[in-house]
Amino acid sequence: QVQVVESGGGLVQPGGSLRLSCAASGSIFSINDMGWYRQAPGKQRELVARISSGGSANFGDSVKGRFTLSRDYAKNTVYLQMNSLTPEDTAVYYCHAEIWPSRITIAPHDYWGQGTQVTVSS
Repeated sequence: QVQVVESGGGLVQPGGSLRLSCAASGSIFSINDMGWYRQAPGKQRELVARISSGGSANFGDSVKGRFTLSRDYAKNTVYLQMNSLTPEDTAVYYCHAEIWPSRITIAPHDYWGQGTQVTVSS
């Protein structure tokens, strides 16, 4: 069994910062991409940021220059540092990991966390 668990959401004022964490645990052979997606009410889920096993990161256009992403490979954890938050960043943030559960798995599996609410409001 594999678990992906997020933490760090909450309420913050515009211009403020939050840090989200996501840890993958359980039966893991290796992990490809890890990252974050978000979904606001009435909108489609969109990429926030993701980082490959080799350390290459991609960011959604709306967060470039404000958010940073780091990965602790030993702990199977990613951290999303969100700065200069605006009300448009309000959404449920989901962690995603592409995981090989074992060396004999034919293809990696997609795992999602349960989501953490981020609300930016004064």
